[in-house]
Amino acid sequence: MGSRRSEALASSLVTGINHAMARLVDIWDSIGIMEEQRIERMQTVKKYIEDLLTDMITEEESLRHRIKTSIITTRKQLETLCLELSVEPYKVEEDLTVLQLEKNLRCHLEALQKEKTERLRELNDLRQQDEELCVTLCATPYYIPSGSMPSRTQLQELQEHIKKLSEEKESRVKVFSGLRKDIRRLMDEMGHEPETSLERESVCPDTDIFLLTHENIQALKLLLSQLEVKKESLVSARDKLKDRAISLWNRLSCPEEEAKEFEQEALTTLSDDIRRWQCVVDHLEVLQRAKLEEVIDKARQELVVWWNKCMFGPEQKEPFNAYFCDDNYTEELLNLHDSELLKVKEFYKVARPLLENLEKWEKNWALFQDFERKAADPNRFSNRGGALLKESKDRAKVQKLLPKLEEELKARVDTWETEQGCTFLMKGQSVMEYISRQWEEYRSQKDKEKNERMSKKADSTLFKTPSKRPHGPGSSGMTPNKIKKTPNQLSLRTTTMSSSASSVSSTFLCVPGKPPLSAKRVKTLETSSVPRTPLQEFNSDKKPISITYSDFTSQLSQKASHDSVLNSTVKDVL
Repeated sequence: MGSRRSEALASSLVTGINHAMARLVDIWDSIGIMEEQRIERMQTVKKYIEDLLTDMITEEESLRHRIKTSIITTRKQLETLCLELSVEPYKVEEDLTVLQLEKNLRCHLEALQKEKTERLRELNDLRQQDEELCVTLCATPYYIPSGSMPSRTQLQELQEHIKKLSEEKESRVKVFSGLRKDIRRLMDEMGHEPETSLERESVCPDTDIFLLTHENIQALKLLLSQLEVKKESLVSARDKLKDRAISLWNRLSCPEEEAKEFEQEALTTLSDDIRRWQCVVDHLEVLQRAKLEEVIDKARQELVVWWNKCMFGPEQKEPFNAYFCDDNYTEELLNLHDSELLKVKEFYKVARPLLENLEKWEKNWALFQDFERKAADPNRFSNRGGALLKESKDRAKVQKLLPKLEEELKARVDTWETEQGCTFLMKGQSVMEYISRQWEEYRSQKDKEKNERMSKKADSTLFKTPSKRPHGPGSSGMTPNKIKKTPNQLSLRTTTMSSSASSVSSTFLCVPGKPPLSAKRVKTLETSSVPRTPLQEFNSDKKPISITYSDFTSQLSQKASHDSVLNSTVKDVL
């Protein structure tokens, strides 16, 4: 379609020239210009038109040359940019005119040049951020060769690198802020003035004074741990001075109101608190020197209390007995008592868990003995208010708890002796030896009581004389079965029934000479290699007797026969 229009336009151009020449000829005819002049004029027109067309052709030829040159140049630039930007080479479309080809190449080149400019700008910005972060964190910058064009992949990796550095910086800033805050708090609590450059920088309000490096973090952590150790030392020193002051107050019988008033004073820093308590101790020690005898006596009383708390035996007190009985009251003697008190208190502090377990065992051991004494009393069954059942349950609970406590004590003592490298003594004996001796003494006491009951029973049987039934008018003619029961006789019969029931219950609740066992206790072989506690040894040969509280009450409701046993202790003879 375009070629037809151009051909028609060329044909019209030729027609127009022909019409113009015809018009010129007509003008020339009307003017009367001769043939020679016409030829001259026509040659002028011809030359003008030819020159015009030649100029136009020259210009168009120049345009075609420039376009071809531009295509060549653009192609070369495109190839270079594609290599720099690491993109695929531009593929030229087929069946394109020179002008279209030049336009497409030029537009693609402009797009690549724009991308190159954006990449360089982005690289410059990212490099600046990376350098700032790396200087702050003392990290290695992301490497991109100087003068090279970064690829999109490299720019993305650089962005990821900057993102990680930013997160790391945020994390380190948080750690730094926390460490510096804790350091300032500790220094304020202790009243500690910064001495080293690190301490001064750590409390400086300038947040950019520290580079956020791992080395600086470790240095601050080390400083914080040192300050914490120093604080613990100051707290320990303050507490020792406070304890010393309280001890001196108690010894010197100072007014309690004065001590409480001083303790309630507003505290500033640990250093000020230590100086304050030191002044109090110094003042009280001056007063103490004037009352040495009274103070030493109170120190001895306090020492006895702590010896008892630590369960010391005579052998453990022996090294200090010479000073304890010394009547020459001097400051040196007082210092010896103070040193011994401190030593005993330190021992109690180390052995406190074990001592508390021993106290618990002694408490339950006392309960066990108390229950055993109650079990041997026949009058205990006169109580019908449920106390007997409660006592039975409490007794079973104590019997179940004692072996557990002894096993736990044995394990704790073994651990303590392994750690301390010495034997733990309880009242001058090893713990298990002391417990075994308590059980031996208990067995001996039960055997002694049993023998005494048997002796009394034998004596009463040996010297008992037979009684005769009275005769005569003053005697009753009624047979024993027909005698009217008086209230006293009814009471006696009730007592007889209670005694009989007591005999049955005592068989379950208390076997003389042995503590009762739980019905669920399993008997172990004597040849077993498993170590047993004294209570387990004591109960190893005992067989449980099953009886319920309903059986016990049903026996109380039965009628007593003439052969009823009136005393449960007769069981011991059988």
